Amino acid sequence: MAVAAISKITAKGQTTVPQEVRAALKSKPGDMLAWEVEPDGRVAVRRIQPLDVEYLQAVQGTLSEWHTAEDDKAYGKL
Repeated sequence: MAVAAISKITAKGQTTVPQEVRAALKSKPGDMLAWEVEPDGRVAVRRIQPLDVEYLQAVQGTLSEWHTAEDDKAYGKL
């Protein structure tokens, strides 16, 4: 069963990660989180390791050729 946890976003776009979410992620101060936005608007969050960050940054640079207005028009509703 899913647990609902609520937090508020500040004017600076910051929020506190609720204790229930921190426990589920097994996170601690200093950990990094990746936010993944699904096409239907849902957002998933996961704890990542520094090595994951380097990989994600490397992959992001290679995918820029696929992020054009034409791609959004052709694939935006998938």
